[in-house]
Amino acid sequence: MDVTHQTYDEQATLWNGRAGRAWVEAQALLDQMFKPLEDLLVEAVFAGSGGRVLDVGCGTGSTTLTGARLLGAKGRCIGIDISEPMIAAARARAEREGTPASFIRADAQIHAFEPASFDMIISRLGVMFFDDSVRAFANLRRAARDDAELRFIAWRSAAENPFMTTAERAAAPLLPNLPARRPDAPGQFAFADQRRVYSILEESGWAEIDIRPIDVTGTLPEKELVRYLTRLGPLGLVLQEADNRTRTQVIKTVRAAFDPYVYGADVHFTAACWMVGARAPSALAALES
Repeated sequence: MDVTHQTYDEQATLWNGRAGRAWVEAQALLDQMFKPLEDLLVEAVFAGSGGRVLDVGCGTGSTTLTGARLLGAKGRCIGIDISEPMIAAARARAEREGTPASFIRADAQIHAFEPASFDMIISRLGVMFFDDSVRAFANLRRAARDDAELRFIAWRSAAENPFMTTAERAAAPLLPNLPARRPDAPGQFAFADQRRVYSILEESGWAEIDIRPIDVTGTLPEKELVRYLTRLGPLGLVLQEADNRTRTQVIKTVRAAFDPYVYGADVHFTAACWMVGARAPSALAALES
């Protein structure tokens, strides 16, 4: 069995099916939840910059659009994602806003980018889903110009992000078919191991690698909490197939498990992530090393 091909098919099916549609439906909520991470990323890379910027795993386009607005006439921001529903939503947003961002529906791991065509490559929580991360970042390195900057945010471990696993932990006794997370498999916490991330980037041709932990407070309205826990993540996928009785019982149990995060009308959580930076070495620098 070709495990790599199987994993790719799983991701493509997931993000072009129910998961992709769920993210589109929850676009405004997710943008609100992860706006603090987007702000950190944008602050780190767009100050005084120009040129061509690639946003990897752009989803419904929030970071790409923000980058395009900040770049203005100084450059161009392009988003790429494997999900057709999310890319369609991103293009519709750009058209509504009149923002000059563009979007590619493709797998950044294998897409034939024009060589040395980007001055900067960024991602907000979008690079943890490759089935072959070394191959993916090598492909992105070929798309980067010499001295181009790579900057992305990725989740640290599940243990450091209890809010993100509360729903499935609470639901597990009631849903024996709830899939377990596989360490290092493509998914939310695939980049939990700092040493593994460093090794991936080094092996794929990036230099000046800098990986730092960041802990960022996120919020969502309490009135949106049930929609969040029933539509997204592993639990959201399983609940779509559950009978009404099971669904009601699970929602009641899981909602109670989130009580420690509820403060009045808002839900507060900590996003424990890595802020990762690297640079594309020039051909001369690569030879000298």
